[in-house]
Formats: sequence, structure tokens, C-alpha cells
Amino acid sequence: MGIKLVDKIIPIIEQSKTTLVFINTRGMTEMWYQALLNAAPELAGAIALHHGSIEQELRLWVEDNLHTGKLKAVVCTASLDLGVDFRPVETVIQVGSPKGVARFLQRAGRSGHSPDAISKIYFLPTHSLELVEAAALKKATEENFIESKPPLLLCYDVLIQYLCTLAVGDGFYPEQIFEEVKSTFCFSEITRNEFSEILLHITAGGKALNQYDEYKKVEVMPDGLHKINSRRIAMRHRLYIGTIVSDAMLKVKFMSGGYIGMIEEWFISRLDPGDSFTIAGRNLELVMIKDMTVIVKKSTAKKSIIPSWMGGRMSLSSNMGKKLRQALDTSQKKNNIEELQELKPLFKLQNELSRVPKENELLIEHIETKDGFHLFVYPFEGRLVHEAMAAILAYRIGRIMPITFSFAMNDYGFELLSDQPIPVDDSNVYELFSEENLFEDIQKSVNSTEMAKRKFRDIAVIGGLIFQGLPGEKQKARHLQSSASLLFKVFAEYEPNNILLKQAYTEVFDQQMEEARLRDMLQRIQKSNIIITWPQRLTPFCFPLKVDSMRENMSSEKLEDRVKRMQAGLPNPSKGGTLKTLKI
Repeated sequence: MGIKLVDKIIPIIEQSKTTLVFINTRGMTEMWYQALLNAAPELAGAIALHHGSIEQELRLWVEDNLHTGKLKAVVCTASLDLGVDFRPVETVIQVGSPKGVARFLQRAGRSGHSPDAISKIYFLPTHSLELVEAAALKKATEENFIESKPPLLLCYDVLIQYLCTLAVGDGFYPEQIFEEVKSTFCFSEITRNEFSEILLHITAGGKALNQYDEYKKVEVMPDGLHKINSRRIAMRHRLYIGTIVSDAMLKVKFMSGGYIGMIEEWFISRLDPGDSFTIAGRNLELVMIKDMTVIVKKSTAKKSIIPSWMGGRMSLSSNMGKKLRQALDTSQKKNNIEELQELKPLFKLQNELSRVPKENELLIEHIETKDGFHLFVYPFEGRLVHEAMAAILAYRIGRIMPITFSFAMNDYGFELLSDQPIPVDDSNVYELFSEENLFEDIQKSVNSTEMAKRKFRDIAVIGGLIFQGLPGEKQKARHLQSSASLLFKVFAEYEPNNILLKQAYTEVFDQQMEEARLRDMLQRIQKSNIIITWPQRLTPFCFPLKVDSMRENMSSEKLEDRVKRMQAGLPNPSKGGTLKTLKI
């Protein structure tokens, strides 16, 4: 992911007083930190690493040394996006797509904090098509076309926690609090019935859990005051006040003592003792996992596994998607945009094999390879929307004929792969991309129940339905998940209209599947021209999608070697030979 361009940013670091190198994922920051040290060993001690899974003491040390100007560069994630003011920072480098205009400008603003200084940011694309994003970012910045942050609405789990917090203190009177809650934007639409259901939930466990004293947290006093009188319930509540939830994290600790950072349970559980992995810029060998702590020692292995975190699934914003489509449209016209000029050979090849879509077009490619029949679709709407659309399209095609699919997606489009021809053509394509019965098709095409079940775990934790254990004796993630799954089943069977259950489904559709944005995309497609092409071989647009799908396959062949073989099959746009690597 752009590592081969590491030599390009070393001169920028050397010329600047202090540089922040922003990277989207924690796994890639580890990789870039090592790459910078390998390319410029003289920077050892002058560069540091900063992300959310590094031990807090080390993060604070990095921030202090940024303030004093002792560090030349810091490789970081969004952990340094907000709430910090580093006066010596002169330059920012964004590696890979920032996924949104607001995020790019926010990161640019980390530099130039001294009087009369100018914020300076470089954009390093990790593949050729990200140069189109660079052109789109410039245009969006000029037009001040910045994303808004839509507020979350009717978060009942947060309201439950708030009411319990009041009850732990002096208590509250429902009528008084209802007016206060109703005055906030988040709960401006809450009804009396919903508020009554929440009160029933915290005082009697609701309809489904009223037989269990554990869920009867708040007592109603004779004068109507709602208060928590149990010291045990009050202590439990105080221990876990907060609304930030994340995947289960385990502490990483040396055998000799001393913490290094945090790592997600799902990743470390895949490793065996003796395996090496990298965290906080150090190569470590797994010794064992004990009491929710990963015990390690220093590793001498030359190769180690770079951890991947589930937070790496950042999706392209709607504003970036719109500007990206406009930039592709501009690339087909006479223009003097530097980034688009550099990509002329790539666009020429794409047009020879298929087509570069205009702003009012949706491109669909049918390609047959030895793997089967591929359908590539390019809405340019972001990974999450494409993931949902791929599942819906597969479901709708499956109603036409019995067929099996696998699919892959990125921020530009998605792929459906089958062992038989995929029946998508001029006769049915607009119907397949219709918003009619969208909600029902979403529910049938994806396992929305399983997705809601996982979302319910976070809601149950915030709402205080699940106790996470005392300090030093925390429950494992799988135990939390099984407890949440049990509660989910109880509500689904005995109280299907439970307010927290409805919240879980709402958040799945609104946040994970971005239903509103998906609907907007389908409305746009209905007004656009759908272009279907039948290329004889892989095109530059489908190449990244094909590589992503290959990552998921088991093979004894290296991914890099497989990509080179695919690349050799692409023709040169001018000579008809193999496509030379485009160097930017």
C-alpha cells in the first residue's frame, strides 16, 4: 500500500522541522514506521509511532516530545486528529485516501500553528486511481464542499445510562426529566410511551426480564422519586460509566514486566505460541495468553505479522464519491489538472478495453476468466454502500435463476463472481438497481439478524444489561457476546417490540449499511445511463477489486507473484504488448 514510495517522503521529513505522517489504519502505521527506519536508519530515535493501541504512557511521551520539537516525525492514525495543538509541526503527509474532505482538512490543520505560519499537507497515493481522489480533494477544498456530521437520534441505551447515573446520585422525578430529555436534539422525537418503556426497563426489567431482580435497578420511592439504593448496583454502574465501546482488547506485556500496548482479541487468538508480530514498532514473540493479557518477549525473527484491526474498514464519504465521479468525467475532457494528466495512459487503456464512466453514467463490466464469470459494478459510493448493494444485487439476480455468488468490494465498486453467466443486461438492469422494496430486500439478502445481534452487544453494555466484570477480572469478549446473544433471543421471542432491540436494527441499517445513502445512490442510478461492456480481459478499474478478492483465497503462491501474472495479461495501450507499471 504505497510502501515503495517511502523514499519520496524522506526528503520532506528532512526538510521540515516536524512532520506528522497520517495513515488510516493501525496495522499500516506499524508497517510504515518500520519502512521509514529501514530506508533512513539515521532517523532512529527521531521518529515515533502513535496510535490508539499503544500504551498510554508511550503515547503521552510522544505527544510531549512533539510539543517540545524533539521528534522529527511521528507516524500516526486518527489518534492525533483532534484535541491537540503541536506548534512545532510544520508539515503533514497523508498516506492513502483520507476518505473524506473534512478529514483531509482536519489533518492539514495539525500543521502551521505558529504565528503567520501556513498549514501544509502532502497527499501520497497508494495506487494510481487515488490520484483521481487527489484531484477531487483539490476541487472540493476550493468549493468548500465539506461533509457535515449527521447527529445520532434516539439513542435509548445512552438515555438509560443517563437515568441510572441520576438515580445513583440524588435520584430524579420522571416528569421533570422527560422535559429535559425532550429538549435535546437527539431525543426531540421521543414519545411518552417510549419514555415509559425505558422507565419500566430500569425499574422492573421490562416485560421480558421482570422475573430477575438483577435488572430491577431503580427503586420508586413513595413520593415518585426514582433512585438506586443498592450499593452493589451503584458500584457496578460507576465502574462502567461511558459510551465508548470497541472490539475486545487485550493488554500486551513483556514476560519481564512492562506494558507495550493493546491488541484485539480476534487477531491474537489466531496466533500460536512462538509466532512473531509487530506492535508499537517492536518485533515480539507470543509466549502465551493469560488472564486477558498477552505475554510476549522480544523476537529476533526477520519477518513478523503486522496486526490488523477491525477499525480499518473506513468508507469513502458521499461528498468524496460525488467529487470523484466529477473528476472522472473531467478526465475525458480537455483539462490541465496535473493528476489527471499523469493518468492519461491508464484512462486510455480503460477506454480501449471498456469505458471511463461519465458523472451521469454507471459502468458495469462482464468479464470471463478461468475463475468464472465476473460482474464488476462501479458506483463510486464507498465500501459500506457497495457491500450492501452487492448482497442486494446477488439476492435479486438469485430470484431470476438459481445461482451462487462470491463478492468483493472497495470504495470504487464491487464484484460478483459465479461459475455461470450472470443474467444482467439491458432488459433487466434498471429493475435490478431499483429502490423498490429496498428495505425488504436488505433484510432478505444479508443476515441482518446476526448483524443486529453483534450491534446489540454494544447497546447492552452501554445500557447496563451486561456486567463486564470487576477490575482485573473482566469477562472475555466471547462471554459478553454469548450473554448479549441470550438477551437478544429473549427479547426477540418474548418482547419483539423491545426498544433496545429496535435500536439495534436501526443502527445496523443506518450506520453499517448506510440505507439512506444506498437509497440515494439507487435514485441517482435510475436517472443515469447504465453502460454495460464485455471486456476480453481485466481492466484497470477492476484490477484492484480482483486483487482484493484474491487476498481471501487460499493459495501457496505469493499475492505479489499472482498480481504480476495478472499484470502481464494486460495489453499496452500503444504497442499491444504487456502493460508497463505506471509510476507516479
